[in-house]
Amino acid sequence: MVDLILYAIPFFVILLVVEMLLLRHVHHHPEDEDEALDLAMGVEGPIGYELRDTRTSLAMGLGNVIINSVWKLAQVAVLAAIYTYIAPFHFPADQPYTYLVLFLADDLAFYTYHRVHHEVRLFWAQHVVHHSSQHFNLSTALRQQWVLMTELPFWIPLALMGFSPAMIVGMHAVSLIYQYWIHTEAIDRLPRWYEFIFNTPSHHRVHHGSNPQYLDRNYGGILIIWDRMFGSFEPEGERVRYGLTKNIHTFNPFKVFAHEWIAIWRDVRAADNWHDRFGYAFRGPGWQPDSEQDKREVEREQPPGPRIAA
Repeated sequence: MVDLILYAIPFFVILLVVEMLLLRHVHHHPEDEDEALDLAMGVEGPIGYELRDTRTSLAMGLGNVIINSVWKLAQVAVLAAIYTYIAPFHFPADQPYTYLVLFLADDLAFYTYHRVHHEVRLFWAQHVVHHSSQHFNLSTALRQQWVLMTELPFWIPLALMGFSPAMIVGMHAVSLIYQYWIHTEAIDRLPRWYEFIFNTPSHHRVHHGSNPQYLDRNYGGILIIWDRMFGSFEPEGERVRYGLTKNIHTFNPFKVFAHEWIAIWRDVRAADNWHDRFGYAFRGPGWQPDSEQDKREVEREQPPGPRIAA
């Protein structure tokens, strides 16, 4: 089975070099990352590239390719078994309508997959890798997770619908290839009709923003219509601040990969009961037990100055 992603890698590299050359005169790269973050909010132009950040993104992408080359075999085996022995109907490979239905089904599957990976912390632990850069360029698209097991459940329904593993893997690759070019600040806005239907660099800049109004928005793969339908769409307005609400300040690929898993383990281990343990693992990122939230509210309401015990 041909992996289209591997064939696309040379084009990824060429486009990355072209974008880097286009942005070569951008110098928004202070050594201090907090200063870089503040500066990014004040500049009009793109943030550009930073060598250590780009190197980390490429390392994460290379790890993803190596791991995925093995994991994809297991995925295909599961999809093939479902398609062959369970699916009540098989879509014909020689009919145009098959690929139209497949395109819509795959894009909706990606929207669901993407949204769940933002709203459930255990899933977020792997997806946070992709959002960990404070830069936004084509190298950011290559900053991918090394834990891939959570992808399969979201594409199993396509096999049940009667799409062959080759169709599913091929269409998924087309979606990922499309999503590569939207990770850029070099393209501003596209025609309104295109912005209304398709995911674009403007829409995806919002998705990578840590501004409060941009959090958990614009999950679409190729189409943006799912976000418009399900209430998760947000247009680009104020300058986007890229990265996480609490940035990790590291260029070590292994720390980028593991930091949220470690944080989950610490929270679960420190929790007092199973309700809170479940919440730390399966509620949204940033979730806190009611007792912790109440405690924080009380602390915020305390007047400044020394506290005198009664």
